[in-house]
Amino acid sequence: MTRHFLFLLGSARDSGNTELLARRAAEQLPVDVTQRWLSLTEHPVPDFEDLRHDSDHVRPSGDNTALLLDATLAATDIVIASPLYWYSLSAHTKRYLDYWSGWLRTPGLDFKKTMAGRTLWGVTALAHEEEEVADPLIGTLNHSAAYMGMRFGGVLLGNGSKPGDVLTDSAALTRAKTFFAQEPPLARFPYDS
Repeated sequence: MTRHFLFLLGSARDSGNTELLARRAAEQLPVDVTQRWLSLTEHPVPDFEDLRHDSDHVRPSGDNTALLLDATLAATDIVIASPLYWYSLSAHTKRYLDYWSGWLRTPGLDFKKTMAGRTLWGVTALAHEEEEVADPLIGTLNHSAAYMGMRFGGVLLGNGSKPGDVLTDSAALTRAKTFFAQEPPLARFPYDS
């Protein structure tokens, strides 16, 4: 099966440390793997409105929500590239994931079944020496993957604050060389272990 990677950039900064690290990891993908890169700041969606019990859901069309939905459905591998903002995902990234709740209820999508078995990955840059501060971000992605029945490839962590700093993090650059080469397991909630 041909793999299709969707890289979703969640930074408020163009070519930030998280994107630089994600691109270093993506350079290692085989040439037959397709890559699509979308900036969530360049393709903004409105705040998610939870209408689970209040209305009929329709498939979006002709807007950024439709673009992100179609790109998500076409991907075998989704890479959330979000800097660590206040110990979790960026607002753009969280808003995108919130839309998954609506897509779960959109007739004809069978979103959860479609996503099951696909892989969710994360890449983040943090301006903190102790990587444990990224645990909330990692937990959000792992739990989202577990709920959807997806595989979880983990999160590639790099250190950097000023633009380009991550390129001096030799340990992160080394991890980037093999990050996508692993065979990720099905995501599990902590209580399922």
